[in-house]
Amino acid sequence: MADAFENILGQPQVRDFLRKSVVRESVTHAYLFTGPAGSNKTLAAYALAQALLCPKGPSGPRGGSCGACQECGRVMRRKHPDVRFYAPAGANGYLIEQVREIMADTALAPIQAKRKVYILDRVDALGTAAANAFLKTLEEPPPGVVLILLGRTREAVLPTIVSRCQVVPFRHIPVAEAAGIVRQNTGASIEQARMAIEACGGSITGAVEFLKAAGNERLAFRTEVLSILESLAVADSWDVVGYVRRLLDMSKAPLDEMRALQEAELAENSDFLAKSALRQVEARHKRQLTAKTREGLRQTTAIVASWLRDVLATRAGTPELVVNTDARDAIEAAAARADEAQLACALAAVGRCNQAIAYNVSPETCLDALLFEVKEVLNGSGRTGQPCP
Repeated sequence: MADAFENILGQPQVRDFLRKSVVRESVTHAYLFTGPAGSNKTLAAYALAQALLCPKGPSGPRGGSCGACQECGRVMRRKHPDVRFYAPAGANGYLIEQVREIMADTALAPIQAKRKVYILDRVDALGTAAANAFLKTLEEPPPGVVLILLGRTREAVLPTIVSRCQVVPFRHIPVAEAAGIVRQNTGASIEQARMAIEACGGSITGAVEFLKAAGNERLAFRTEVLSILESLAVADSWDVVGYVRRLLDMSKAPLDEMRALQEAELAENSDFLAKSALRQVEARHKRQLTAKTREGLRQTTAIVASWLRDVLATRAGTPELVVNTDARDAIEAAAARADEAQLACALAAVGRCNQAIAYNVSPETCLDALLFEVKEVLNGSGRTGQPCP
């Protein structure tokens, strides 16, 4: 059976480095994983956590985790109470209160395993004040605590943070190679693989999960988004409001399944976990639901952005660059109506929507603004000759 590190697709050097670190028992207390979106940093962080918490440890296959025990299963499903994932909670990044909460939590004993792993996403959003509060814990965490920080580039992270971590660089994976990896892991065609990668914001792991979703639920969601985009040019305002509600309902569907699994986990653990430990599990569940909600919204905006780029490519006379080939007719029709400047403004609106979602603005408000902007572009009433807001 392959170990957890085998799933770090497209990053052979990272895979070998982490595996050797576990085998040689040279794992350090703090890592900084740097690389572009879609380079599998988060997956690698969970793979390292799985190897560290597996009871067999370095005795597992090739030094990784066994992949078969209860501990490995919980880490793989991202439900282990001793593996914590954090993302910025404030509009401008991590809050000092959030960092202090993490610091206080590191001092608590593990709930089930012998170690604890903390994964902090987007640490380039760790400001000076929050970073200063975190430095002591980052430099000397309690015994058995491993901190894994994720950032886009080394330069974007504060030097005081970088200097206290083992930096692990992740390479950019070329589109053709990424599509090949997705195809190898799903059996999908290259066209489907490219489409899934675009729908998942460049994430290879996300694309694999997208194509393997039960009952083609994610593919059906993508089809709905494309159908709405095709209809926007002739839609009225009330149509747009209805589209937003429909998208929000569909993006929330996976949350029901997650809630059911969380309730089952609480019922399973309620008899032997202390109240404080149960509160930690409940807090983790809340973070998971928030992350899943944002994932669904980001997938929506990624599909919109992909479609708009296809329209722009067609308008520019490079239809061979179109990714959503199953929507080519609608894309060509849109390209005949909108000009390049308007389409660039619509793509900028996608970026503003993503930023607003990250700042906890109402998803309905974000999608409303985005779809109305795209509608104006597609029906020819966009800001011709005017700069984007």
